[in-house]
Amino acid sequence: MGIKLFHRTQRDLASYINQVIDQYWNNDLEETQMIDMIQNLYNNNESKFVKNGEYTSIINQQCGKRRLEVISKVLDLNRVK
Repeated sequence: MGIKLFHRTQRDLASYINQVIDQYWNNDLEETQMIDMIQNLYNNNESKFVKNGEYTSIINQQCGKRRLEVISKVLDLNRVK
């Protein structure tokens, strides 16, 4: 999967996040690759990802609860290191 680090819209970003996590769940992507991709997406698109300390409404709606749980754990891992 080619890594696209910068996304034009929140919907593009959400779609890409969904692809990354779905590939991980389908065992098409290693856990470390998924973590790196999510962290890179967050670092390069923070304003589209989070506003006022919470996920943007588009990210919430498009990604869903289960994917957001994965994203939250990945980003928490990043802060602990």
